Amino acid sequence: QVQLVESGGGLVQAGGSLRLSCAASGRAFSRYAMGWFRQAPGQDREFVAAISWSGGSTLYADSVKGRFAISRDNAKNSVYLQMNGLKPEDTAVYSCVADRTAFRDPPPSSMDEYDYWGQGTQVTVSS
Repeated sequence: QVQLVESGGGLVQAGGSLRLSCAASGRAFSRYAMGWFRQAPGQDREFVAAISWSGGSTLYADSVKGRFAISRDNAKNSVYLQMNGLKPEDTAVYSCVADRTAFRDPPPSSMDEYDYWGQGTQVTVSS
């Protein structure tokens, strides 16, 4: 079982930045593709970004391309989401996810391809 714990959410003004972190348990972290999903109030959960096991391949939703950057540090069992130029429509609960299929590349973007989910961290962007 893999435990994922997100942190770094908060309240920011439009145009500001936040860096989300996800700390993972287990020794197999470096084998897993990792990603972020978000769910805005009254909306379905949507894909945000994903990164391959090695960090060599990334995927982004069109809505965040050029503003968000996903990265990972396998030595620290952590994945990050740097969010710049935040907009009110970015307001959501952001969840870290892990794909247990070893060495998958490219990382998936479909919700049903991920096996482990964190509890989420709230990001609120004011206008």
